[in-house]
Amino acid sequence: MLRWTVTFIILAVIAGIFGFGGIAAGAASIAKILFFLFIVLFVISLITGRKRL
Repeated sequence: MLRWTVTFIILAVIAGIFGFGGIAAGAASIAKILFFLFIVLFVISLITGRKRL
């Protein structure tokens, strides 16, 4: 999921350089959503952790 975030950030930067404001804003918002989703899932996995048997 973090890989998708980086992909959308790079897409937003490239689109911003070439002047496609709408595409850049859309890609940046998708990257932001994916990043926060990744952070939430990471925190949940830290809290639950692996249970040793």
